[in-house]
Amino acid sequence: MRNPFRYFKTSPEIIRLTVMMYVRFPLSLRQVEDLLHERGIDVSYETARAWWIRFGPMFAAEIRKKHLASVRGLPQWRWHLDEVFVRINGEIHYLWRAVDHEGEVLEAFVTKRRNRRATLRFLRKAMKRHGRPEVIVTDCLRSYGAAMNAIGNASRQQTGRWLNNRAENSNQPIRRRERAMARFRSAASLQKFASIHSSIHNHFYQERHLYSRQDFKLMRGAALTEWRQLAA
Repeated sequence: MRNPFRYFKTSPEIIRLTVMMYVRFPLSLRQVEDLLHERGIDVSYETARAWWIRFGPMFAAEIRKKHLASVRGLPQWRWHLDEVFVRINGEIHYLWRAVDHEGEVLEAFVTKRRNRRATLRFLRKAMKRHGRPEVIVTDCLRSYGAAMNAIGNASRQQTGRWLNNRAENSNQPIRRRERAMARFRSAASLQKFASIHSSIHNHFYQERHLYSRQDFKLMRGAALTEWRQLAA
């Protein structure tokens, strides 16, 4: 494998740090530039934009590949599906998300409709990559029921007033990013950012409320060490 940083004079550590700061936290490119400047790193926001466009998909793909290899063959217990509307240039689009029982985002998919056809595309894409779960929790949108009937999965669907809170809560990070970026410019940019953001969010998501402070620090350090080795 060729070194992906071979044409860049900046060290890979700075590039990884820049991409992590921009994608992981609700920061604008200019805020990332200011934070790097405080650390003595002179990088313009346009350079930061070029880095995340080039290396963001690469880092996300490597994280996703390792995650899929670690869970391959394990049973998928429960998925939570939800869709949120995103306004792009005055038009409403829908960001579909599949979240597992541990809160990790499995799939993010952008469509202009939320009908049966869009739901089928989303479900087939998620199941092709991650397999079929034992239970799928959704809201009361009828498109889910129609799509479940089409793929023969209706018996595994569950709906309820508070059952889908895990999917609802998982939308908060992308909503914060939407405000920081002053909304998305196109459906393609939303799809790209949502896919990258989901993988990086999963990598650093530690469910800190379930562990002691000492265990959380160890897991956070391990995640950061793995991040610093991406594309090495």
